[in-house]
Amino acid sequence: MVAQQAGKQEPGADASGDPARPPPPAERLKPPERPKVDRKQRLGLAPLTPEKQPPDQRIGNWDETFHLFDPETAKAEAMRCIQCPAAPCQTACPVHNDIPAAFWLLEQGDFNGAADIFRETSELPEVCGRLCPQERLCEGDCVVGKKGVPVSIGKLEAFTTEWQRRHGGPRAEQQAELTGERVAIIGAGPASISAAERLAKNGHSIVIYDEWPIPGGLLHYGIPTFKQNKATVAAAFDRLRALGVELEMNTHVGRDIPFKRLKKQFDAIFIGVGATRGSHLGFDHEDAPGVFTATDFLVRSNVPAEELPEWAREPLPEMRRVLVVGGGDTSMDCVRSARRLGADSVTLIYRRTAEEMQGREEERHHAEEEGVTFEYLTSPLEIVVGDGGAFHGLRCQRMRLGEPDESGRRRPEPIAGSEFVIEADALVVAIGYNVEPEWGEITPKVDRDPWGRFTVDPETMRTSQRGVFAGGDDVNGADLVVTAMADGQRAAAAIHDYLATGDW
Repeated sequence: MVAQQAGKQEPGADASGDPARPPPPAERLKPPERPKVDRKQRLGLAPLTPEKQPPDQRIGNWDETFHLFDPETAKAEAMRCIQCPAAPCQTACPVHNDIPAAFWLLEQGDFNGAADIFRETSELPEVCGRLCPQERLCEGDCVVGKKGVPVSIGKLEAFTTEWQRRHGGPRAEQQAELTGERVAIIGAGPASISAAERLAKNGHSIVIYDEWPIPGGLLHYGIPTFKQNKATVAAAFDRLRALGVELEMNTHVGRDIPFKRLKKQFDAIFIGVGATRGSHLGFDHEDAPGVFTATDFLVRSNVPAEELPEWAREPLPEMRRVLVVGGGDTSMDCVRSARRLGADSVTLIYRRTAEEMQGREEERHHAEEEGVTFEYLTSPLEIVVGDGGAFHGLRCQRMRLGEPDESGRRRPEPIAGSEFVIEADALVVAIGYNVEPEWGEITPKVDRDPWGRFTVDPETMRTSQRGVFAGGDDVNGADLVVTAMADGQRAAAAIHDYLATGDW
């Protein structure tokens, strides 16, 4: 998932531009009583961050770049929160985590209580704490950050929830009496996880269908382990199984089981299949040996062969010089993975400058630390192949920035006579994702937009077909984990109402 394009209304936003608040769980935790704090004194506290692996060490393994906070440092960093009554950080969070309440408990040493606060509004806090672009969301609106370094909200969220997971796990969930209603969920990514958990807690019987062997979607297959350990994703499905959710893996809806059959067997359907089709450059030889889509490259580089479908089990060839075309978080995942695969030279090709890149600045900084070269203001023109037809290099052209385009970013314009060739062993194309076009055939009665995304009511996530809901990247285009999760929460509330009333 990549950052939302500038100028486009944030998915889940209402007409005012404020993110729509997903409905809360049936039972809310009682927020802790928080006395007044000395805000001036707290603003003077030094910012603290967890340690991370040195670059020369981390490119030799696939372990997470950042270590977790240690407990005492986490408590000290939580004390930097000035407990704003307005809590703009909470408003900026698409699922509206009660961040001040969690941090008040955290600084008291109640790590379990802090984790419970996060879990009240988020089904994937361990994931969001690592993957959310906090600098654009909660930390971007942190009042402490207006005059200095914002509180490390994401890394504290990851600490508290990981601490809880490793010390007995979350508190047992209260589940409603079974309703007898059945809901099919297609896809096992973040939107589906949120929808499944909330619907299961409301007493509905849930079956998740996914074509991959292991559940988690991009969280398991697309996100490298140096950013997100897979144990946290697996734990989310352990919780779902404990709630009675069934998982039907290696099942492609449309091929292995017709969508029409699901409509007959279930009372409602939620589609959370994401946007998994990688965009192409549109050049000749894009299918040449040595040219990879980002998905193919990432899946085969960071997931054991036994967890892969048959088509992805062939090991990646040795590659010493790797080029990656793109400018979002996926491209950063690719360049950093290439370094860990042993490439001596890794170069990112991007047609604008660093200021226009949509991915996280933190990830770009990590890539630079790890020896990745950035060719800014450079646009690919042609894939060059050798005598045997394999990839040999990329012909490029230098660019300059002109006037802003519809996204609000300055439009790159070619510089005449600036063409050159970069020779390499492999090329990875990471320029965006779309919804698989096959969904037009699998779900012919569900309306889609010109880009193939399902069209929904933004408040209820209802599609044009009765009883069918959708959310996440297959509605928004490639976006954030947290916005997909918020879609799943809204859909779960609307599905629950639909099953209870029959109203459409």
